[in-house]
Amino acid sequence: MKRFKIIRRWFGRKFGYARLVCLALLIGVAALRIADFAPIEELRVRTFDTFQRFDPRVKTARPVTIVDIDEKSLAKLGQWPWPRTRIADLVTNLTKLGAVVIAFDAVFSEPDRLNPDVAAETFRNLDEATREKLKALPSNDQVLADAVRRSRVVLGESGISQINPELDKSLPQTGLAMIGDEPQRFLFEFPGLLRNVPVLESAAAGRGLFTIKPERDGIIRRVPMVMLAQGAVMPSLTFEMLRVVTGTDTILIKADKAGIVSVAVKGFQVPTDKNGQLWVHFARQDPSIYVPAVDVLEGRVAREMIERKLVLIGTSAVGLNDIKTTPVSPAMPGVEIHAQVLESALTRSVLSQPNYGIAVEFFAALILGLLVIAFAPQLGAVTLAAVGAVFATALVGTSWYFYTQHRLLVDFTYPLLSTTAIYLTLIFASFVREQAQRRQIRSAFGQYLSPALVEQLAQSPEKLVLGGEEREMTIMFSDVRGFTTISESYKSDPQGLTALMNRFLTPLTNAILARKGTIDKYMGDAIMAFWNAPLDDKEHQINACEAALDMLERIDALNKEREIEAQNGGYRYIPINVGVGLNTGVCVVGNMGSNLRFDYSVLGDSVNLASRLEGQSKEYGFPIIAGSRTALAVKDKFAILELDFIMVKGKKEPEVIYAIAGREDTAQSGRFQRLRNLTIEMLACYRSRDWEGALAAIERGRKTDDADALELLYDLYEARILAYRENPPPEDWNGAYALLTK
Repeated sequence: MKRFKIIRRWFGRKFGYARLVCLALLIGVAALRIADFAPIEELRVRTFDTFQRFDPRVKTARPVTIVDIDEKSLAKLGQWPWPRTRIADLVTNLTKLGAVVIAFDAVFSEPDRLNPDVAAETFRNLDEATREKLKALPSNDQVLADAVRRSRVVLGESGISQINPELDKSLPQTGLAMIGDEPQRFLFEFPGLLRNVPVLESAAAGRGLFTIKPERDGIIRRVPMVMLAQGAVMPSLTFEMLRVVTGTDTILIKADKAGIVSVAVKGFQVPTDKNGQLWVHFARQDPSIYVPAVDVLEGRVAREMIERKLVLIGTSAVGLNDIKTTPVSPAMPGVEIHAQVLESALTRSVLSQPNYGIAVEFFAALILGLLVIAFAPQLGAVTLAAVGAVFATALVGTSWYFYTQHRLLVDFTYPLLSTTAIYLTLIFASFVREQAQRRQIRSAFGQYLSPALVEQLAQSPEKLVLGGEEREMTIMFSDVRGFTTISESYKSDPQGLTALMNRFLTPLTNAILARKGTIDKYMGDAIMAFWNAPLDDKEHQINACEAALDMLERIDALNKEREIEAQNGGYRYIPINVGVGLNTGVCVVGNMGSNLRFDYSVLGDSVNLASRLEGQSKEYGFPIIAGSRTALAVKDKFAILELDFIMVKGKKEPEVIYAIAGREDTAQSGRFQRLRNLTIEMLACYRSRDWEGALAAIERGRKTDDADALELLYDLYEARILAYRENPPPEDWNGAYALLTK
């Protein structure tokens, strides 16, 4: 230990402690790459995503056709699942058209609910003769099994998160052979396996898992070719199709000590990663390979679309929830991903990561890191930037060359990240004192003003004068619901109440500032803030809505902490609930006050409306209420729900107000779509004076699983409707109701 200290001091005097830190950093980053933590892996795969977006696979052939259970087919033939007899007709028609193999991106795990024997037991008022005739008919499942047996059909199966206690292990399975190490320990494993009804399984030519496992960020980049499901090694749906097409009885899995190397059938060897996954070389979405299922059933499909093709039966309908994200498309049907896997394999256009790739990465990172440590302090800024640009270009170019010319994935982000981290460390060490001084100045002024305003005032002190300007701005008011009840519990502890206020105002403030907002003032437990001043913000409506949602999330986190503290301390827990009002409009903003003291603040009707909307959040049952100009500006980014049509004091025209119910993922969810449709129906009846229709819509809404989210809104409108039924509104009533005067 003493000798190490002597060496460290000698190195520090000879070369500088910054370089010693950089050597340690070089070793540390190498350790991170070996561990391959999630951020490192995500950066690498995102780079490969970029390559695919710039140079997607170009289709040289279209060996696959998708028979699409699309919106058109569902509208014509009814909701899914269809009777198995109709599926049998689909298989029969495809077979007659010359399909090489047919595969289902779906599982028939239960008997058909429309089987004749089920109808005989459930239909009422049948005479005994009719009932016996129904029972004598073959089941729909048997009809489909007969059609499957007359063709070459691969049935889809699914890996599930729970053990299936009803799994019939006597059903047929695909033969597997292994070369090298046992592959099971490398495979993705599903605790359970969901198979088709036995009569179908016995009739099929093959069976495979259609389950696609997204990566951490939800993007599909790799598709498993073999998986482990409830103890059984199962091929993927696509690879099983290749096995059936080639007439092979067995799938060959090759593995070594590092993992799986490849999977193969006669004539096809597909390289995989260590977990048996294929890096899919994606092409852009191709509508030309789709044919509607209804067209196949009604004989309107050109023979060349099916003949000598591998046919996948799946869905692109949004309501059936099989839409995935890929590197080249934010919304690709899962069945097309299977088609892309087949196309890549059949056209020999697959991606792979070479085993020597990581050695190349380490060598590049070591050489570049040592060069930067040795020469960076002696080079000027311009020269160093130029040399860095050359090295970065060489790294990116090499990786791009391997991708485009050999379809190999060689990562350049690790050596680039390592070198950049070393360079930034040296830069930081050179300017640490100057940065510390600047931080002290910003810290002193930042206690009173927003960081953006501090920077602007530091650059332009002349702005500290009275005056103002007109700007379109988004205004926010937030307030704590039931704060009186909370404060009463602190009557004997005023310091505790102050600490609590600081505790919840801090995360709310941070949420606003993180989204480019400016704090106008604190009013007890309330906050007033605004966007698009003093600095321009082209997305001020979006940032305000993001801040409002962040505030609710941070309050939820705080409430969880307080609840645990209350349980541990044995005292009563009262949750903090926040209401937020948002509105966008032209306001006057500037430094307002006297010659001795003034504040940077905002005035205008839009400010008053934002305050009134905040006061209505409890009445409507939604924590975030927004005016129409705010809501309509963010409708493509957030889940917005129309609430009311109100008259505002001092204005002639009514204002439509909305709830901000969540972000884009919420807007696309089935739950929100149901809520929105129920609300639209109720409001339409209400505004057309169809009181009975509105009440009926409310009653239907209350019977849904999502009724709790709209309960207060239903109560509000029900009270209004009952009042209007007794005392109808005037003839010129336009649907507006509430007169906000608070």
